[in-house]
Amino acid sequence: MIKYLLRLCYGALLGPYFTEFRNANWERVPKFLILQRSDFIYPRIMAKATPLSKTFRSLKPHSSLKPIAIHSSNPEKSPQSPSQRLISSSDKPSSSSNSRSSSKRSWSVYLILSTKPPLKTYVGVTSNFSRRLKQHNGELQGGAKATRAGRPWICACLIQGFRNKSKACEFESKWKSVSRKLPRKRKGGEVEKEADNGSMLLLQHRNAALTRVKDLIDCSHLEINWHMNLV
Repeated sequence: MIKYLLRLCYGALLGPYFTEFRNANWERVPKFLILQRSDFIYPRIMAKATPLSKTFRSLKPHSSLKPIAIHSSNPEKSPQSPSQRLISSSDKPSSSSNSRSSSKRSWSVYLILSTKPPLKTYVGVTSNFSRRLKQHNGELQGGAKATRAGRPWICACLIQGFRNKSKACEFESKWKSVSRKLPRKRKGGEVEKEADNGSMLLLQHRNAALTRVKDLIDCSHLEINWHMNLV
């Protein structure tokens, strides 16, 4: 590329001289006086050539490069190289990772009871029970379809201490399956539907299922809190 630019510059400067040389009668000139093109083109080009750093200011010679000083807020510390910065940044944990590790989710299984007919119970899993209860009551979006009727719902039992979500979901499914298989209390061959005893019978039924779940799953590390009287 540089040779091509030099040829263009030389052609623009010595173009008229070449035309005179072509029109001259070279047969009368002795051969020893005729110089080769390489004898008079390249020496003149090298004499007139200027460094590219002077023509193009963006290019600077390697010898003129000077180290750039990095100004830091603390004058006592010397500037670090990019590799040192990466190492130091990798050694220090980020604030987001610290916040995540400090605020680990504690999953829990809850039992809620409807206060309006049809009286029924609902078992679910959550990491934020207060928010989840508002969703079931329609105060926030995201409640289950099964809890649209019977609002407002109240907390009957809250089980905390699960290591992760999978353990909580396993306990929830087991509690639901045992509740479905467990026979309900009957009087006169029919299920009692009175409003006074209906909610109490539902809670007692869930408590009996929970007792059987305790025999199937290790619940020694769990904290079971009933918020309603079962008697």
